[in-house]
Amino acid sequence: MRTVTAEPTVAEDESAGQPAGRAGQNARSRSQHQRRKRIVQAAAALASRGGIEAMQMRTVAERAGVALGTLYRYFPSKDDLVVAVVGEEIDLLERSIERRPPRAGTSAQRAVEALMRATRGLMREPELAAALIRSLLLSDVQTDFSDRMTALLLRAAVGPGTDADPDDAQRVMARALTAVWTMEMIEMLRGQAGADEIQARLELAAGRLLGG
Repeated sequence: MRTVTAEPTVAEDESAGQPAGRAGQNARSRSQHQRRKRIVQAAAALASRGGIEAMQMRTVAERAGVALGTLYRYFPSKDDLVVAVVGEEIDLLERSIERRPPRAGTSAQRAVEALMRATRGLMREPELAAALIRSLLLSDVQTDFSDRMTALLLRAAVGPGTDADPDDAQRVMARALTAVWTMEMIEMLRGQAGADEIQARLELAAGRLLGG
C-alpha cells in the first residue's frame, strides 16, 4: 500500500536554478493553491454526476482549465485525485463542526450528531459519496481519512483541544465508531437503510463505545 500526498510533485511555475524572493514565493504558492483547488473542485463536480468513472484525468483537466501535464504534476494518478476530494469533504465537515459544535447532552450524543451531519452532507451528492466510500475500501492508496474522522469525533464528543495518544482508549473507541459509520454509509448508499435507522444504530454503537 502506498501513501499519497495531495501536494504537487513539481512546482509548476518553478524555474530551475533561479532563487525567488519571498514575495515571489508567496505569489507562486497562492497560484498553486488556487490551481489545485480548481482541479479538486472540478473532480468533485464530475464525480457528483457520474461517480468515480466520470473522473477521467483529461476531462478533469479540461474542466479545471489546466493542461493535462499540469494535472499530473499535482496528482500523478486518479487515486491521488480521489484522496484529495476525500480531504476536501472532510475539510468542509471540520469547518462546519468548528462553526456549530454539537450541543447534545452526552459525549456519545455529540459524536452521533457530528456523524449524522457528515451523512447528510455526503448524501446531498450520492454519486460523489459512493465514489468516496468506494475509494476508501478498494483503493490501494493509504489515506488519513480514519485519523481525521477520529480526531473530529473526539473534538465533537469531548471538546476542542483533545489530543489523545493513538493507543488511548478513548481514541481507539472513536476510531471504532468511525468504522461503524463507514459501514452504515455503505448500507445507505445501497438503499438498504434510511437516515433514521442509521442514526438509531449509531446511537447504540456510540453509547457502547463512548459511554456518556
